[in-house]
Amino acid sequence: MRIAIVENNQLLLETLKILLTGEPDIELIGAYSSADEMLESLDISKVEIILVDMELPGTSGVELIEKLKAKRSELEIMAYAVSEDRENVFAALKSGASAYVLKGSRPTELMDSFRKLYEGGAPMSLKIARMVIQELQDNGTDKQYLLSQREKEVIKKIAQRMTYKEIASKLEISPKTIHSHIKKIYGKLRAQNRQDALLKARRNGIL
Repeated sequence: MRIAIVENNQLLLETLKILLTGEPDIELIGAYSSADEMLESLDISKVEIILVDMELPGTSGVELIEKLKAKRSELEIMAYAVSEDRENVFAALKSGASAYVLKGSRPTELMDSFRKLYEGGAPMSLKIARMVIQELQDNGTDKQYLLSQREKEVIKKIAQRMTYKEIASKLEISPKTIHSHIKKIYGKLRAQNRQDALLKARRNGIL
């Protein structure tokens, strides 16, 4: 199997390179320390699995996964993270990751996860699997998460990193109205801040 990796921690990146090059059934196509470096240098037509650090600076892990899947939908992507936080897990899975593996995993577990993903599985910890099941067993999205069409337009513009003034100009409404929409969005999503709102919007299929 042909694998590429992106990991911000240089020591961990070097460790992963050593582990992967030591496996007879794995070909390491590329190893990168940032999303931008990977997007600029990697020929994704030559890779089958990509390991993505979810704590990348700049272009985030979630954003990188979305961009990679947009370029080549059949890519298998493994999210690689420190946290099992619900919002982080669902943001990664919603963006297109098929696996979610913790950085504390033993090398043998990581290699096993690559092989399971390659064979069509969706490797993740038991805790994360339980969260996914609970999500599927939910009776659907609560009304508190339902945004109006205009609110959806606003949150999508926020996801594009537009300022409130730019959003107001684009939608031809006043900045005061934008602030009102954002307040309602935060309330419906029970979000504490911009990043929290974006994560919950992705989780609920709004983005």
